[in-house]
Amino acid sequence: MPSITFIHPDGRRQEIEADDGSSVMQAAIAEGLEEILAECGGNCMCATCHVYVIEDSAGALPPPTQDEDALLDGTAAERRPNSRLSCQLPASEGLVLELPERQT
Repeated sequence: MPSITFIHPDGRRQEIEADDGSSVMQAAIAEGLEEILAECGGNCMCATCHVYVIEDSAGALPPPTQDEDALLDGTAAERRPNSRLSCQLPASEGLVLELPERQT
């Protein structure tokens, strides 16, 4: 079970365990993280699961698809070079993500 660390907007760090084969978004929803809305259920259609990748110690993240890249242009919080949609990220050990202040 991969361990993922989320940094909340208030600076609080929360480590969660993700099921093998799950996405970061699925792990966040299962844990009840309120900052991840996931309105489209993980179908890469809404950008309400936006996160900032702080550390990918396993180097396991795939590059963004064209669809993800396009959706990132419309996020509620500032798009940064390290912006990703958590529904498109496989849960991997050592991943550290910052949660934006808002999703809508």
